[in-house]
Amino acid sequence: MTPYLIELKNICYSYHTLHGETKALDRISFGVKNGEFVAIVGPSGCGKSTLLSIIAGLIKPEEGTIAVNKPDGSLGYPKIGYMLQKDHLLDWRSVYQNMLLGLEIRKELTQENLDYVDELLKEYGLGAFRDKRPFELSGGMKQRAALIRTLALKPELLLLDEAFSALDYQTRLIVSADICNIIRSTGKTMIMITHDLSEAVRLADRIIVLTARPATVKAEVPIHLTINEPSPLAAMNAPEFNDYFNLIWKELNDENSFK
Repeated sequence: MTPYLIELKNICYSYHTLHGETKALDRISFGVKNGEFVAIVGPSGCGKSTLLSIIAGLIKPEEGTIAVNKPDGSLGYPKIGYMLQKDHLLDWRSVYQNMLLGLEIRKELTQENLDYVDELLKEYGLGAFRDKRPFELSGGMKQRAALIRTLALKPELLLLDEAFSALDYQTRLIVSADICNIIRSTGKTMIMITHDLSEAVRLADRIIVLTARPATVKAEVPIHLTINEPSPLAAMNAPEFNDYFNLIWKELNDENSFK
């Protein structure tokens, strides 16, 4: 059995205010294998983004641990790449300068890394736009630029927090599939939060279903679609697609999910 790259064990977290404590996550446990794409879905406000922030190391869980098993046997937490709902490109910098931002901050503007960014620019069809400003790009192109900025740091684990939600539906279908196919080709491990069940079924290898707050893991659903090509249309036409969609919908709308 393939070992997990990262494994969450009994993760708990609560929000604290002057008015009291609100428990957000209650003993969340699951693992993600190296090279796997896992989607996390759950009712609005159940703590999905909080969970992703814990995985990213931005906040610490109150209870529980996160275990890491790097394929090369090295120690330390995996390098994280984080794509948010908005591309957060800086309009006063060119597309190319935006892609170098993370490398600048880390003081890693080596020739090897610059060559890698140039390679990504060409591979993802943005070579002709390197000197443009973000406002001159389409929504899909901005997401590609944000992806290159993320990949430039050579992360081992990619976290996507509603990364395609700002796009219109048609663009979202195309861009989400396109970007995820790009990431898959690199062998990266991905964890994605989404409210779009169709998107989760189309893109993920496995879906983690959370209950309402305090969130617990209600179900884990492996996804196996019979498709001849990696496209959103092919995925939605797969004979298993509706069954998976209805199963996830049922899990989310079961009365036990809304406590």
